[in-house]
Amino acid sequence: MAELAPYAVSDNNSRGRRHPENAAVHRSEFQRDRDRIVHSTAFRRLEYKTQVFVNHEGDLFRTRLTHSLEVAQIGRSIARALRLNEDLVEAISLAHDLGHTPFGHAGQEALHRCMRDFGGFEHNLQSLRIVDFLEQRYAAFEGLNLCFETREGIIKHCGLENARQLGELGERFIKRQQPSLEAQICNLADEIAYNNHDVDDGLRAGLISLQQLEAVGLFARYLNELRRIYPGLTERRLIHETVRRMINALVCDLIDNTAANIARHSPRSVEDVRGGPPLVGFSDDFNRAQQEIKRFLRENLYQHYLVLRMTHKAQRIISDLFRAFTENPALLPPQFVAQDGGEQTRRVADYVAGMTDRYAIKEHRRMFAIGET
Repeated sequence: MAELAPYAVSDNNSRGRRHPENAAVHRSEFQRDRDRIVHSTAFRRLEYKTQVFVNHEGDLFRTRLTHSLEVAQIGRSIARALRLNEDLVEAISLAHDLGHTPFGHAGQEALHRCMRDFGGFEHNLQSLRIVDFLEQRYAAFEGLNLCFETREGIIKHCGLENARQLGELGERFIKRQQPSLEAQICNLADEIAYNNHDVDDGLRAGLISLQQLEAVGLFARYLNELRRIYPGLTERRLIHETVRRMINALVCDLIDNTAANIARHSPRSVEDVRGGPPLVGFSDDFNRAQQEIKRFLRENLYQHYLVLRMTHKAQRIISDLFRAFTENPALLPPQFVAQDGGEQTRRVADYVAGMTDRYAIKEHRRMFAIGET
């Protein structure tokens, strides 16, 4: 592995952990963070939490787990090319979706509405709550006791009111500073992964078509190129090759443009990165291409009537469960009953958000269907 750049995060310049620990013998601090995330209960649950399609709709669609692995792969490639900390990028990538509800964004929207009078619900903050508090595994501390930089990278967005409650983690939102370059990479690796793989899943589900995608510039470029070079290629391989080439083009552009930004601004340390402008980003042409893909998915996939039907069902399940448990906390498993009652609604949100798609469906049946137990 190449020597890290001076503005990369390392064990030597890390702000450390909330609870001091002895250094690991054969691992870096960020390898240790990654390993703790992989062994967590919340990480295992991601296997049965889906992006757009609910878990029971098919075995071949992406889940939050496969998405997180794909983000980590893309992020590591970018970090290596830029001489940044691959292990930190991997740790953030694997943790960034831990706080997602069942049923993807539909579940988050429903739970946020339920929690509107109690501080709201946001999956980034829930991911942080999981790694700081909800994972109960270690004798010496609550949570996973991750490094500051890993925890910082988990918080992609944060309003000022919430930022003021996060202490040191919230300072960058209040001061309008940047996170580490590694965290910036994860944000865009996430976009590359979910945009391109939602295209793939949407085509696999038959909710969008190749004909529709011929109007999307970046997709059409590689689709037409492949049709010219491989005229007899099957549709499945044609789709895979087109998506693969789109991802590669976006990653290469991101690396080249970010390297140029770094050279222009010449940061010499992590603190220079924090005090400067965002440095990780696409060129103008590829930023427009990425935004075009997002618009296409929003208009043609996420608003497809079959997706909206599932969204409606999912939001009803979340709302019904939340209402039942807040009205009667005795229905909750004992570990989610607040001892003083003051945090009960937040504990209900913890329970509901932690469910997998299929568990939420089963729990809803147990709660509301006659004959279910």
